[in-house]
Amino acid sequence: MSIQFNVIFDNLPRFLEGLWNTIWLCTAGMALSLLLGILLLIPLISHSQIARTSVQSFVDAARAVPFLMLAYVIYYGLPSLGITLDNWTTAVVTIVVYNTAYIAEILRSAWASLPFGQIEAGRAYGFTGWQLIRRIILPQILLFSVPVLGNQFIQIIKDSAFLSIITIQELTFVARSIQSTYYVPFESFFVAAVLYWLLCLTVELCVSKVETFRSIYAR
Repeated sequence: MSIQFNVIFDNLPRFLEGLWNTIWLCTAGMALSLLLGILLLIPLISHSQIARTSVQSFVDAARAVPFLMLAYVIYYGLPSLGITLDNWTTAVVTIVVYNTAYIAEILRSAWASLPFGQIEAGRAYGFTGWQLIRRIILPQILLFSVPVLGNQFIQIIKDSAFLSIITIQELTFVARSIQSTYYVPFESFFVAAVLYWLLCLTVELCVSKVETFRSIYAR
C-alpha cells in the first residue's frame, strides 16, 4: 500500500473550489438563519398567545426533522407539488429552514435568562416595543449567545457534507469524486477532514475573541 498525496496536489484546485463553496454556503446560511431567528424571536417573546404558539410550533417541527430528510423533501418532494428548486437554492433553503428554528430557540433561551430588572429599567427610560428589543434585549442576548451560536455554525459546516447528495460541489462531494476517479479514499477524505477541522477551528477562534471582548465589556 502506498500513500499517493501527489494525486491530492494535482487536484488541489478542486479541493480549494470545494472549500470555497462550503464557506460560501455555510456563511450565507448562517447569516440568513440568524436574521430570520431574530425575526422569529419577536413573536416568541410577545404577549400574543396565538403568535407564540404558531412560531413555537414551527420551531418544534423544524427541529424534529433530520437535516438530510429535510433536504430530500425540498429537493425531491416539492416538485410533486409544482415547486422546483435548483440544487444550490435547495441547499440554502434547507440550511436556513433547519437552523432558523435552532437559532430562534437559542435566542429565546438567552432572553429568558436576562435579568428582568434590566427590561424594567429600559421601560422606565421610555423604551417600548422594537426600541426595547433593539437597544436593550437584542445586544445582550446576541453577545451572551455567541458560544452557542458558534456551535450552531460548526454544526452547519458539518451538516453541509450531507448536501453532496444533491450534487452540491462542496468538500465532501469533491473528496468523493477524487477518490472514485483515482481510488485514493484515504488521501482524499483525510484532506477533506483536515479542511473541515480548520474551518471549525477558525469559528472557535472567532468565538474565543468575542468571549474575550465580552469579559472586558462585563467588567
